[in-house]
Amino acid sequence: MSPANRTFVAVNEDQVMGTYILRPNQPGLESHVANAAFMVNPKVRRSGIGRRMGERALATAQSFEYRAMQFNFVVSTNERAIALWKKLGFEVVGKLPRAFQHRELGFVDALVMYHEL
Repeated sequence: MSPANRTFVAVNEDQVMGTYILRPNQPGLESHVANAAFMVNPKVRRSGIGRRMGERALATAQSFEYRAMQFNFVVSTNERAIALWKKLGFEVVGKLPRAFQHRELGFVDALVMYHEL
């Protein structure tokens, strides 16, 4: 990965709970906007680890002097993630019609979400 990408891992004792990366959304003139991607260990879903990583990512982005965070592709059927991001201050600012091919539902929308820091 690019040196601009930062990787964080949430660990409880010897168990990896989740991980996320934090990076500029785009290089150059858009590098003041952060982007992040998250993964939660399926064994600890619904434990609050996603929320804690999201809060930490926002705080870390601010400490790195990002002015906003943007998620470019949130699948519209991922209702739990959308609800979490909204609770943390993100807004839906765009929709990509039928941009994701869901295994069961076929083509569904993807959302662009944005949060000023």
